[in-house]
Amino acid sequence: MAKQGFDNDKYISMQSEKIRERIGKFGGKLYMEFGGKLFDDYHASRVLPGFHPDSKIKMLTQLKDDAEIVVVINAGDIEKNKVRGDLGITYDMDVLRLIDAFRGYGLYVGSVVMTRFEGQESAIQYQNKLEALGIKVYRHYPIAGYPSNIPLIISDDGYGKNEYIETTHSLVVVTAPGPGSGKMAVCLSQLYNENKRGIKAGYAKFETFPIWNIPLQHPVNLAYEAATADLDDVNMIDPFHLEAYGETTVNYNRDVAVFPVLNTMFKEIFGKSPYNSPTDMGVNMAGNCIFDDEAVRAAAKQEIIRRYYKEKCELRKGNSSQSIIDKLELLMNKAETTIADRPVIAAASLKAEVTGLPAAAIELPDGRVITGKTSTLMGATSAMILNALKALAGVEDPVKLIPPAVIEPIQDLKVHHFGGHNPHLHIDETLIALTIVAAQDETAAKVLEQLDKLRGCEVHSSVILSAEDESTFHNLGINLTCEPAYQTKKLFHG
Repeated sequence: MAKQGFDNDKYISMQSEKIRERIGKFGGKLYMEFGGKLFDDYHASRVLPGFHPDSKIKMLTQLKDDAEIVVVINAGDIEKNKVRGDLGITYDMDVLRLIDAFRGYGLYVGSVVMTRFEGQESAIQYQNKLEALGIKVYRHYPIAGYPSNIPLIISDDGYGKNEYIETTHSLVVVTAPGPGSGKMAVCLSQLYNENKRGIKAGYAKFETFPIWNIPLQHPVNLAYEAATADLDDVNMIDPFHLEAYGETTVNYNRDVAVFPVLNTMFKEIFGKSPYNSPTDMGVNMAGNCIFDDEAVRAAAKQEIIRRYYKEKCELRKGNSSQSIIDKLELLMNKAETTIADRPVIAAASLKAEVTGLPAAAIELPDGRVITGKTSTLMGATSAMILNALKALAGVEDPVKLIPPAVIEPIQDLKVHHFGGHNPHLHIDETLIALTIVAAQDETAAKVLEQLDKLRGCEVHSSVILSAEDESTFHNLGINLTCEPAYQTKKLFHG
């Protein structure tokens, strides 16, 4: 479990204050592009130990009297049924999930914007669905030569063709299910149309990574590159900021590349640009809230190793490329870390070699590494979880927590009634069985009470796990890596 190194309360306070300052700078109206995940930002919580996954949304709730949300979705993504890889749901469904989540925090969702709308039938049907649910929907259209054809973009035939989004709050948060949705274009289109109506409004960008005021090669920034290796994002020194202020700050290639175009757009809309650099556009205070740099560096190095193993498994599944693996190996070298810095890898590999069967290992909060092996009753990860809980509860390893009389009927149900081929209990099934036993057995109850202590622990499996087990590890807050190998030589691994 990572040592704490980030002050979450300070972050929420500083971040909300910085946004209020930026609203005031533009006369009381700010369109803020929100990059990354507003909910469940587990990447940030892993590389900045102490950062809470819901920090950004809690920060927004401090501004909820001034804020409204605009959710953006690319009409082409609706047409293609684009799926969020982390959630397994389509972007159009994720828009509904986001709206529900925002409302659950008491935030006002003003509307949904469909960008790059070209009359797609599925997009029209989706708009009808949203409007039937009482949600306002606006259409924004493709602009030929975007973003380089500035005379056309900044005209009534460019941004002027887009439907004007009616907003009622001083802070308009523009967010989306994923990248490529058109958040920045929506913000700039609104600036153009607000300006035509004589309304003063500004633009700012809020992305947690890369962190602008820590070194370029800091492991936290390298971990961001690792997380976006498939997007070809590269951290770099902001040359515009260096020239304007003589200060070295970190940004990433896409923002640096597009800034000259943005700067010209700002000049066309406002008469002069409010910003001298991409860094100026940001409102990220995360770097000011790191209080233990060594702890944060260690956590970020672990994340880079995890990303490396994740991508190796994706390559084994046919969903990645060797070039991405090569990039991650380079990032590991830059961060001065190797797989030897992740003790669970060696422990799981050794256990698998000794037993000749799949194995797993977990590092407990006190540094102990506990392993699990495959048996006739349960898989290696299930055994590992039980062994870890026993170790935390001070229960001797030979003690059998779940009698075969409880496990065998579950196996029979899985194989003979559900049509499964693997009788081994998944982790969630094992924990359910333990819960049943704990109702009558004090030792099992004592062991089960330790479950929350596994949150934040590191695990490695000698084989690629089932989707069920991966999901359970995610729900338990356990950080998982796997060797890029399947347990069997079958072609289908459902």
